[in-house]
Amino acid sequence: MSEEKTLITNAGSQAAKFLGYEIKAQRVNDYIDPKGRRGANGAIALLVPAKVIEEKCKKYMKRGKATHRNNLLQDDDFSIVQTYQQEYRGLVQYYILAQNLSWFSKLYWYMETSLLKTLACKHRSSINKQKAKYRTTTTSTSGKTVPCLQVVVERPNKKPLVATWGGISLVHKRKAVIEDIPYKVYGGRTELVKRLLAEKCELCGSTENIEVHHIRKLADLKKKGQAEVPKWVQIMSARKRKTLVVCRECHVAIHNGNITKSS
Repeated sequence: MSEEKTLITNAGSQAAKFLGYEIKAQRVNDYIDPKGRRGANGAIALLVPAKVIEEKCKKYMKRGKATHRNNLLQDDDFSIVQTYQQEYRGLVQYYILAQNLSWFSKLYWYMETSLLKTLACKHRSSINKQKAKYRTTTTSTSGKTVPCLQVVVERPNKKPLVATWGGISLVHKRKAVIEDIPYKVYGGRTELVKRLLAEKCELCGSTENIEVHHIRKLADLKKKGQAEVPKWVQIMSARKRKTLVVCRECHVAIHNGNITKSS
């Protein structure tokens, strides 16, 4: 049997690892419960490993600081905010049983800074301007009113689409039920179909004569000795997609190697 899986651990001084959690027997002599006893001593605690927080923060960092994400620069603001919120919510919901769930406040700060930097880089603006543009309040999962970032997309004769960053409480729940099976949407449209239905060139923004540029593999985008990388190559490389929705003019420019028209 694996020595790592059958390791005997002293629960009082060390933590056993199980399903991403750390399991440890508490010893807190300065905590006295309402009955006058040291109620925390000997109780089993589920904890978020400090290593998990550090590893998740690295995804949104570069050289020790929060940074933007190049692969999201071509998405609209609604999708960018929604992506960050989904990633953060998924982590918090998985570790909702952890007593030190509040440690995720560090990850929240790095993710929010990365989100604002991504929006600022996309619009060639500043973090403060983007924060002022989308800052509002929402009701958190604990019922409190908290500040957040929110993007609202108005639609004719339909309810507006709302993407919110924030509003997730970091108060752990002892009796929460963790759903480790991801939610599946059957019959939904694929990403490519949605991009086609948008009927908008992803290079120049034109809405006429929409086509799809397709390459055989992503490795074909890397050409040695290329002095200047065209915009269409940058977009496909950042998204890691072999397709690009473009107008007829941009499509012809790509095949003719006309960097000026496709950059």
